[in-house]
Amino acid sequence: MQSILDRASGLRCLVVGDVMLDHYVFGEAHRLSPEAPVPVVLVRNDLWAVGGAANVARNLRAIGPLAEVAGLTGKDALGDRLQNLFAEQGILYDSGFRDPDVSTISKTRIIASRQQVCRVDRERPPEAYSIARAIHLNRVESALRHADMLLFSDYAKGTLSQMVVDKLCKIAREKNCFIGADPKPSHSIHFSDVDLLTPNAGEALTMAGMNPYLPVGSVDWSVVCKKIYGKHAPKNLVITLGSEGMLVARNGQLSKKISTVAREVFDVSGAGDTVIAALSIGLASGHDLEKSAQFANVAAGIVVGKLGTAVATPAEILNSFRQNGLPQ
Repeated sequence: MQSILDRASGLRCLVVGDVMLDHYVFGEAHRLSPEAPVPVVLVRNDLWAVGGAANVARNLRAIGPLAEVAGLTGKDALGDRLQNLFAEQGILYDSGFRDPDVSTISKTRIIASRQQVCRVDRERPPEAYSIARAIHLNRVESALRHADMLLFSDYAKGTLSQMVVDKLCKIAREKNCFIGADPKPSHSIHFSDVDLLTPNAGEALTMAGMNPYLPVGSVDWSVVCKKIYGKHAPKNLVITLGSEGMLVARNGQLSKKISTVAREVFDVSGAGDTVIAALSIGLASGHDLEKSAQFANVAAGIVVGKLGTAVATPAEILNSFRQNGLPQ
């Protein structure tokens, strides 16, 4: 895997999608409120992190590539905090995407004794975050012209539309730029003929026109892969199965299942962001799908062993390969 890491620093990636701020409130809960049957959480500390598409960029940057993210945020206190995090983590972000007419999307997770008690979301209607207007789309196109990789991170918050995706894909293909997408089927955006699609199990079943709540073990995944290929024709398809690992398919043919290497799972938040980041780095740096998927699987296994949206560093990835006896 050292060869992937060696080539990663030479790549430049543009992530386009829903930019968010993640807020974690950690505390302890030992009693119920006298006002309602809910726990009283005594706050110990707060953690702020980039989320959504920005977390994909953060994962890319942690492994090596230069990463830029495009999506609207507000000219508000949460947007200021997000801007500071970008600066600290070396993520490029054009301040022209800060819009006084929107509120920065945020998710606040209340966690007591390692258990999430509730989540509080702040966001405007999806149409508020669209980047289809020329003033924003021109900025995205300008950034794309310097990129080796284009990744779409769709959380169905409104940033992406079919027109935006089609236009950016056309530019990317003309310059032989790698294209990857983490889809949100409920948003009904059609990602066609991309280099990589990374749905989770439920999303993959939805894309195949099947019941998304089917138990993983009861599904004929070769059929799912063929159906997704018939509709979207991705060159590479990786379906994440949570604790079951991931499935790997190329040109619609299921080729391999990779078991998870996670020893303990504390928090799956952002694991999908890690997968698309690591997979794309492997593929864009010239490695085959199976090797890239193993690289991504190890990175994701590291991330889910941490609380909150997190990243896997090169040192952690190499150490995990050694500990698990995997070929490097």
